[in-house]
Order: sequence, then structure tokens, then C-alpha cells
Amino acid sequence: MDVLDEAASKPKDEADVRVGRRVRALRLERRLSLAELAAKTGISIGALSQIERGMSSLRVKVIWPLAAALDIEPSALIADDGDAVNDLYCVRADKRRSIPVKSEGIAKALLSPPGATLTGMLVTVEAGGGTAEAYAHAGHEFGCVLAGEVELVVDSTKYLLKTGDSFAFKSTLLHAFRNPGGEQCRIIWVNTTKPSEVRDGA
Repeated sequence: MDVLDEAASKPKDEADVRVGRRVRALRLERRLSLAELAAKTGISIGALSQIERGMSSLRVKVIWPLAAALDIEPSALIADDGDAVNDLYCVRADKRRSIPVKSEGIAKALLSPPGATLTGMLVTVEAGGGTAEAYAHAGHEFGCVLAGEVELVVDSTKYLLKTGDSFAFKSTLLHAFRNPGGEQCRIIWVNTTKPSEVRDGA
């Protein structure tokens, strides 16, 4: 199916650019390459690339196969500016994706958009909750305690961090954390590993 816009040489339309970023964000979120999405939709790689770069309008005849391949409603591809949808460069507060964890009392919400080099998370640790054991993985990490307190152990050294405190360390060092307080703890946590590679040690 050839959907290259005949007017591709014209200046980019702002709406096309927004839609293109949205398509790319959805594709990356689902870990699909352009070739894989092309195979699923019957749309050429070149046409998809033009759409993602905002150089070609998203025509009616490609909305349905694209939406089906990305497992979304067609309206999500062409939502108006005022609609709270995610983008290649931003994540709306009510559209955050949860990252599965095994440890009790811990929840992780993804703050960084698809394709971002850094993985930003909002980590919530309930009172008494924490990792089951120390763990390590590739990369580096940084965090800042937004509320409550957390006991962080890095390379066998224990730190009690309270609201406003921050930390940074190599992820290859064994680390663990738990909430020793009586109220929920919330942490902005940034990791250089991808969401699928982040482990909680449980």
C-alpha cells in the first residue's frame, strides 16, 4: 500500500508532525521496528517513515490498519491537541504505564516517553515494603525522595534518606531499598537501563 504524500516536499504541517510523533511513540512503546510495523499493516517502510517524520499526512485508508497493528482505537492516532495523549517527547500524568515488579509494597510508573535514553520512574514504596534481596544490573541510577523516607543499601552501606534527599550510584553495585517508616514513600528514580531491563531483585 503506497501512502506517500504527494506534497511531501512542502513545509511540514504542525498537525502532521504531532501525529507522526504519536505514531512513532506508540511503535516504540510496543517495541516494533519500522519493518515489523510495515509487515503488520501492509504499509511500506518508506511511507511509515514519512508519516513518523511529519512529511506525509495520515490518510483515512491507513488509519485503520495502523490502529489495529498498534492495538489502539483509531481516534487515538488523530486526537486533538487538547486531548491528554502521550507523545514521543512527553507522558501525561494520567497515561503513565506501570512497570511490573515482584517485590511486595512497591509500584513503579514509567515517566519517560518511548525511545528515551533514560528511564524515569515514579517509585512508590508502601510502609514496610521493599525489595526482597539486593540486586545489580548494568547502568547508572539517580533518585530523589519526594515524600516519606527510604532505607537504601548500596554496596553493603546503609543510608536512611528522607524527603528532599537524593542519591546516585553505579547499578552494577549490589543495592536494595525498603520503607522503614509509617507512611508511603515516593521517589523519582532515573535509570540508564530500559524498563524491561530494570529489576527489583524479587
